[in-house]
Amino acid sequence: MSLPKINTPEYKLNIPSTDEEITYRPFLVKEEKILLIAQETGDENAQYLAIQNLIKSCVSEDIEVDKLPMFDLEYIFLNIRAKSVGEIAKLKIICPDDEKTTVDIELDLTKVNVEMDETHNPKIELTSNIGMLMSYPTLNLIGVHAIHMGKDAKDNASGMFELVADCMYQIWEGEEVHDCADYSDKEKIEFLESLNHEQFEKIQKFFDSMPTLKHDIEITNPTTNVKSTVVLRGISSFFE
Repeated sequence: MSLPKINTPEYKLNIPSTDEEITYRPFLVKEEKILLIAQETGDENAQYLAIQNLIKSCVSEDIEVDKLPMFDLEYIFLNIRAKSVGEIAKLKIICPDDEKTTVDIELDLTKVNVEMDETHNPKIELTSNIGMLMSYPTLNLIGVHAIHMGKDAKDNASGMFELVADCMYQIWEGEEVHDCADYSDKEKIEFLESLNHEQFEKIQKFFDSMPTLKHDIEITNPTTNVKSTVVLRGISSFFE
């Protein structure tokens, strides 16, 4: 006689970038074990790879997890985690007024959302007839460039240009549209280097204003009685 099988509940969720509805289930003990092992390594890339694989296992639809923007990936994982081990996360927050006192808080993970900046636009006008359309960086893309970017300022500058080049989706000139996938990395870098400071700032604004997993917490320092607003941003902010 075989052992009984336990039914796993399913939930619905909308992907922030596309509003596409997906169905997901809580992760199982065997999947949580893989995630915990990755967390113990202290390697952020390993942790995100484990999250990526966990999403593939828990989401019913055949979504291309490798191509999800980082904020989509983090939002989906946050909701899977909430339904798996509890919607309330216990956090220790450092008070910003003295930068040493910690406050224990409980956060309802279901209240955390991806914040959309109203000024954000993936369509960037560089001149009156030349512009570009950007795509969002994925986990794989960020991981590759994080490996190549070193502490050296030169390495960081080169890495930044390479990341921007990989996020370039289309460039248009009047009615003519160029698909960036048809051009080499060298050609895209040369295009970026031909921009003036103001034009490149517009591209930087795309990255600075990208949607992000974010939540504001109001805390009071028990030592100084100073009230502060602490911004939690990115998946690592929501777990100890």
